[in-house]
Amino acid sequence: MDEMISLSDIQKVYDMGPVQVRALDGVSLQIEKGDYVAVMGPSGSGKSTLMNLIGCLDSPTSGSYVLKGREIARMDDDELARIRNKEIGFIFQTFNLLSRTDALQNVELPLIYSGAPRRERHERARRALEAVGLGDRMHHRPNEMSGGQRQRVAIARALVNEPSILLADEPTGNLDSTTGEEIMGLISDLHRQENTIILVTHEDELARRAARVIKLRDGRIVSDIRNAR
Repeated sequence: MDEMISLSDIQKVYDMGPVQVRALDGVSLQIEKGDYVAVMGPSGSGKSTLMNLIGCLDSPTSGSYVLKGREIARMDDDELARIRNKEIGFIFQTFNLLSRTDALQNVELPLIYSGAPRRERHERARRALEAVGLGDRMHHRPNEMSGGQRQRVAIARALVNEPSILLADEPTGNLDSTTGEEIMGLISDLHRQENTIILVTHEDELARRAARVIKLRDGRIVSDIRNAR
């Protein structure tokens, strides 16, 4: 497999008035193309900070982050915006859909930001919704859909630009167990299609679905193991 992500001695320190909070303390890891990684740890362990750094939503205080052979620290704001739009698909616990637009328009958003023509946007968004089983719900707004359907729209939006990496932050956190099982099945299907997936979760049962489990505590990696297959 090809190396997708390389983090070397990542430190992230937040200044909270007179106090400094070290959210990440010397994190080093490599993630290969096509890997499926679950990131676990208690509250305050650094999971969300690590996810934000990998997603280029935040930058490290020190250390190196290389994504597909490019050092993130050397990129300007426009390059980082392009990376977030083209290379990384985000799936959030709270769906983050626009309430006044239908499913098709929600999925089209990343394509609007990347400058795709209207007809191409429409066709690609339609295919993405069909891929997650929502071909018959394209013109429904979020409040006309169940939680599981809204999460499927969010997954279609994350996939529409064919990103290199999918970042899923507690993707079943707002769903009942049956719907959560369906969403995790969909994520497993995406991995079988050779998508690189990084899943943040506090649930052991979900982490067991991943190929690899990284556990954090106090901003450090305390274990990094491959699940038996």
